[in-house]
Amino acid sequence: MKLAVVFILAAIPICCYASGSSGCSMLDNIIESTIDPAVSVEDYHATIDEATTLPYHKGAVTKFKQCFLDQSNETLQNVQVMVEAIYNSEDCPEEA
Repeated sequence: MKLAVVFILAAIPICCYASGSSGCSMLDNIIESTIDPAVSVEDYHATIDEATTLPYHKGAVTKFKQCFLDQSNETLQNVQVMVEAIYNSEDCPEEA
């Protein structure tokens, strides 16, 4: 689970900006939905479906979201801290 999170979140600096977000509201919404334990798997599929133009493997997305649902609130808060640290890192460009 942790390795999957690292791989997915490692792509964030590529498109991040100094605004404390990715610079893409759709990506921000997906990340928030992934981390939020109140978002059900069905709602998560709807969020992902809005962002994709190609079909995706629902089983993989379900397992990915379930990994986050199985985590403690402390772990989810730590993931959020990590996302914010990535957005605010010096590797993120200051201007879009």
